Amino acid sequence: MSNEEIDNTEPEKTEDSEVEVEINEDPAALLEDARNKADEHWNELLRARADMENLRRRQSRDLENAHKRALDKFVGELLPIYDSMELGLNASNGEEASLETVREGLEMTMKMFLSSINKFGLEQVNPEEGETFDPELHQAMAMQPVEGVEANKVLNVAQKGFQFNGRLLRPAMVLVSQ
Repeated sequence: MSNEEIDNTEPEKTEDSEVEVEINEDPAALLEDARNKADEHWNELLRARADMENLRRRQSRDLENAHKRALDKFVGELLPIYDSMELGLNASNGEEASLETVREGLEMTMKMFLSSINKFGLEQVNPEEGETFDPELHQAMAMQPVEGVEANKVLNVAQKGFQFNGRLLRPAMVLVSQ
């Protein structure tokens, strides 16, 4: 632009100057402008409400899907154990089946089972003989006086206990020294 063109141009009006002109000139235009802004804000509010409702529905649907799919992995880990048990049952019905092979198959299946459930935070509570009785993890079925063994020691485990993610599901049932 040349200097002449710059001098011939009028200064641009800002929105503030237009509003002032409108206020002074036409109150009806101001009222119309206020109504338009109110309508615009109302529409924004409605859109925000709709967005929040859509978000709530989407999260609800995602949570429902997560609940449905939560056990998929766990069940998938259990299927090979079922297959192993079925193979063992079929093998035990065969003519060449021996107690030793069935026992070995059962032990392998139990190891597979424990390995699978450990992946999901389930742990056995299986105190050793002579371990101190822990009422947080063990339940005493009976107390028995034994010479040479101090009081409150585990003598025998009748039933193993289980913890899930650090929370006791079932205490180990034990015989305790008196």
